[in-house]
Amino acid sequence: MTGAISDIYASVLARNPGETEFHQAVGEVFDSLDRVLAKHPEYVEASILERICEPERQIIFRVPWVDDRGRVQINRGFRVQFNSALGPYKGGLRFHPSVLLGTVKFLGFEQIFKNALTGMPIGGGKGGSDFDPKGKSDAEVMRFCQSFMTELQRHIGEYTDVPAGDIGVGRREIGYLFGQYKRMTNQYESGVLTGKGITWGGSLMRTEATGYGATYFTQHMLETKGQSFDGLDVLVSGSGNVAIYSIEKVHALGGRVIGASDSGGSIYDPAGIDVALLQDVKEVRRARIDAYVAERPGATYLPGLPVWEIAREHKVQVALPSATQNELGAEHAKVLVGAGVVAVAEGANMPTTPEATEIFREAGVLFGPGKAANAGGVATSALEMQQNASRDSWSAEYTDARLAEIMQGIHERCAETADEYGAPGDYVVGANIAGFLRVADAMLALGVI
Repeated sequence: MTGAISDIYASVLARNPGETEFHQAVGEVFDSLDRVLAKHPEYVEASILERICEPERQIIFRVPWVDDRGRVQINRGFRVQFNSALGPYKGGLRFHPSVLLGTVKFLGFEQIFKNALTGMPIGGGKGGSDFDPKGKSDAEVMRFCQSFMTELQRHIGEYTDVPAGDIGVGRREIGYLFGQYKRMTNQYESGVLTGKGITWGGSLMRTEATGYGATYFTQHMLETKGQSFDGLDVLVSGSGNVAIYSIEKVHALGGRVIGASDSGGSIYDPAGIDVALLQDVKEVRRARIDAYVAERPGATYLPGLPVWEIAREHKVQVALPSATQNELGAEHAKVLVGAGVVAVAEGANMPTTPEATEIFREAGVLFGPGKAANAGGVATSALEMQQNASRDSWSAEYTDARLAEIMQGIHERCAETADEYGAPGDYVVGANIAGFLRVADAMLALGVI
């Protein structure tokens, strides 16, 4: 990052103090853009970088609700509508105690480029709350969601802003949110939220989409080296939607996932993770991951340890960080390189620290950044929007084929752009530039707004 870009980045830091995750996301994109601005001075003249770092709208609101003991609780809600040059704002809602404005801004900024890479007409946004659904009853979650949507509904719409789920927001939460939206607006506007239940406007394959998509992207990366998942050992962090369906698809493609995790620790299963058991533990019982080991002979629980620790003792060829931001640091990047990893793809948003990313790139590891590798979720959300708009419902096979086609297109777009800008094989450069170019050109076309 040099010259004018460095000055703009310094301005972003000054205007957004304390928002370290947002700074990190902006810096990662800016690091790829020197070569772009040299070729396209019109972006400098139109202040595209300055404008793309400033959200079009930031909404913060109080969320009061009553718990099961009759006590009034207060949380904070957020929606950052970052960029609508390509279409209505699109991005998930995250319910987690760690959510701050800076968290939502970093996720929204990433979403701009991720959505652009899909090739679909959707802009970038993100939202959420510091509410924690863990340990809450269904009634408490419902009351919170209803209060949250009472304010949010005035800012969203099928042609304005279309939220979806994220960490802490699954089909249950989307149901309560959509019900309150319908009640407040007196409209059955299916396209206003994605991630809905199949029987009331949702899309088949949406639950599986992010994990499947990340695996498809990784498969394409491996193919550039004449490899496939067949016979490879894989580590996947997390045990939510993304992780579970990444594991399922890796197994379908011939690989073997030997580790997964949650916030309490990790499991090591040298025979390969039993997906059905993991789903039962995490999705049905909503239990901690150590319950898996109690029912799986040969599996080991590693309390308090990240899944990457397994690579100290076991050779691993692929890693799919799929839990949360900055979970994979430099130390474990070195461990994975030493264990023989050949490909890393981010199933979560920015789960790899900048230092770890650089270690992988310097070691020649195929590295798929989140804005490319985990774009399958939002792509399938856009497919859900298409089905809602046409009052149609597609089969799982057709939707999965569309997802696979989109992920192949994202891979090709990233690879071709990296080649064009003198960084062959560098998916970070390719993803950043390809996403930026599509948004920047749209912003130029729309004028100074």
